[in-house]
This record gives sequence, structure tokens and C-alpha cells, in this order.
Amino acid sequence: MKTVIMAGGRGTRISSVASDIPKPMIKIEGMPVLEREIACLKKQGFTDIIITVSHLGNIIMDYFGDGSKISPVTGESFGVNIEYYYENKPLGNAGALFELKDRLNEDFLLLNADAMFDINFKRFVAYHKKMGGLVTLFTHPNSHPYDSGLIVADNCGTVEKWIAKEDIRPQFYKNRVNAGLHIISPSVLDIRPETEKVDLDRQLLKPLAGTGKMYIYDSPEYVKDMGTPDRYYTVCEDVRTGKVTAKNLGNKQKAIFLDRDGTINKYVGFLRNIDQFELLDKVSAAIKKINESGYLAIVVTNQPVIARGEVSVKELESIHNKMETLLGLDGAFLDAVYYCPHHPDRGYEGERPEYKIQCDCRKPKPGMLLKAARDFNIDLANSWMVGDGENDIKAGKEAGCRTALITKEDDRYNQDLTVMSLWQFVEEIL
Repeated sequence: MKTVIMAGGRGTRISSVASDIPKPMIKIEGMPVLEREIACLKKQGFTDIIITVSHLGNIIMDYFGDGSKISPVTGESFGVNIEYYYENKPLGNAGALFELKDRLNEDFLLLNADAMFDINFKRFVAYHKKMGGLVTLFTHPNSHPYDSGLIVADNCGTVEKWIAKEDIRPQFYKNRVNAGLHIISPSVLDIRPETEKVDLDRQLLKPLAGTGKMYIYDSPEYVKDMGTPDRYYTVCEDVRTGKVTAKNLGNKQKAIFLDRDGTINKYVGFLRNIDQFELLDKVSAAIKKINESGYLAIVVTNQPVIARGEVSVKELESIHNKMETLLGLDGAFLDAVYYCPHHPDRGYEGERPEYKIQCDCRKPKPGMLLKAARDFNIDLANSWMVGDGENDIKAGKEAGCRTALITKEDDRYNQDLTVMSLWQFVEEIL
């Protein structure tokens, strides 16, 4: 599969870091970010690369050549095959793709040159082929969803709506952001917009929302735009500490599994109304600390209100959107949310028979934790389950995790740690 890397941006927001070289050539721990991207691709067998360049593009072309040159950083060949397209006049961030159309005869990877990432591309490509769409977007939560473009998808991963930064967004939304990594069919380039400059997101991808031809690939792997000085210095620190490489799903992950009611939000019994949802004190700060630690933050919650007919799936998702929105406003995010809708006991007015089953996901059974472990390659023995009840501790123990109970009483369920709050947990563990 070919890879197209868009490296034509001027980098005006990060000019205080370096103004005399193209943004993709800014060094992270002594190595240009574009070289790090190419090394990540080469390691996984993606060696056929096209780079689009414009502003100061000769610096990029001189540095990498055709991909056989020796890196001044490593002393070894870049080990890839590189072609270039030089934009003599600005074509927008997607105009060059139409000029490259004859070179793109099969689905291709499309990446931004100013992002720091280390992801399992083979896993990404396998998912794209399985779904069979025209486009697959790499999506993830981030710490600033309130000023990011958002992707709305159904439970099958089909993109239903694309909310650009300038669009009016709903009051509450899922923290799912387009990370700028794509797999695209060349058929998307069959008709060129009439404008001289072409915007990838707004003119090519956004119109595919709701057509059933575009999918999301949710992943907690490390992808960060280093387009501003603050983000650049954060990326440098993350590379130094090994966080970037550790987040690749080819490596075993650590997770902190979180119960919802009584752990993240105030316990009100069966929460049936979105207005009842209120974050507990310092929960956002605690989850932000989990995000920064390298652990995944994953919610696993029993929601029998679905089976009892008291809350619809759509209403539950709205409640979870409120949770993600409130956390996002505080710079925190959840890597995933799993819920069990089942409840085996019958006899409730309006109950839903299809959910009245004995399942493997309802805590104290460990099904949700085991599914998350499969989805994200999690090392359960080095992970934690944190909750406020006996079922949380039992599920964590059954999954092989260490466990922490949030309680103000002298409750003992053989938990490894007892704390008063999620904040106290992260202070003691992280």
C-alpha cells in the first residue's frame, strides 16, 4: 500500500520554534518529525512513499532524496522509496492528490507530515479492508475536543456526521476526533471540486458522512499534532519518556478500568435522566492524571436500566456524551466506554425481553474487561479495576486485575486498595 505524506504546510503557528525550515523538519529529540514518521512506516513494511512539498520543500527533498540516502541522525539508509510532488502554487491540503491521481491505483495511506505518531498501521489497514469502505478515518479522544472537529459514528463504525470546528455542535457529544491519518480509495478523487484550492476535510471527506461509505477506526495510540509551540514541547517530553512508542497497540497496554456511578459521577441510584448526571469532585483532574500516566482510562458499567425499559440505548449514549463533554472541558478524556445493558430478572413494566438474559458482561462477571483487553491488547495483570461496589472488585479479580474500592465505610471485598475517591486512588498509585 502506498503512503502519501502531505508536507506542504508553512507552519506559521510554530514559527517561534523554527522559521527557517519546513515544519516537518523540526527536530524531536534530534530527529526531524518527518524522519520519525518514515521510520515508523518502514518498520512495518510501508516503504512506497509520495511526499507533497511546497514551502522550503527543497530542504525535505535534499535531506531524504529518493529514500536511499543515509540519515545524518542514524547513519543508516532511510530504506524506503520516495517520490515527490512539488506544488508551485498553493492547492490547499488536498489539491495535490488530484495531481497524483495517476500514481494512486489502489487504496492508500494519507498522513500529515507535522504529526507525531507511533501506531500499528497493519492493524489499521486490516480493519479498513474488513469494513470495505471508501475511507477509514483514524479517530481518537483528545484533551481539547471543544475546539476540534468531531466525528459521529454509529455502533458499527459508520460515519454519520462530520462536525467541523466552525459547525454548531450539540450541547453534549462523544469525544471522537479525526487524528489526521486516513486510508482512502482513489475513487474519492474521481471528481475534483471546482475550487483552485481543495480542503480535504470539508470538500472530500465531510460529504461522505451519512453515505455508509466511510468508517472510523478508534484507537488510543499516540497521535499528536505538533503545530503549536506548547504541543511541540509536549511531544518532545513524550518521546523522551517513551510514552509515544509504548502506546503502539503492538505493545501490551496498561489500563485503569473505572466503574461509572459512584466513581465518576454522583450516585443517585438508577440514573435515568441526563439532568441527574453530575461529575464527582476532582474526577476530571484524576482522569487527566491517568491520561498523562500512559494508562488507558476505560469505563465499564452495568446499565440494567436498558433491560428494565427505563432508559433507551440512545438516551444512555446521550448521558455518556455528557460525561465525555464535561471531562473534555476540563482537559480529560476516556479511551473507551463499555456498558452491559442486560438484567436477568423479569417482571418490570416496559422491560425489554431481548436484554433479559444471563450474559458474560454484567459485573461481577469480567466480560467487559476481557473485551477491552482484546480490543486494546491490555495486560490485565498490570491493570486496575476501580469501583465503589463488591461487583466491581469481583469483576476485577476475575479478570486478573488489581483492584481498588472507593468507600467511606469499612467495606472489605478482598480489594488490594481502599480509597475515599478516584482522586485519592491516582495520588497513591500514579
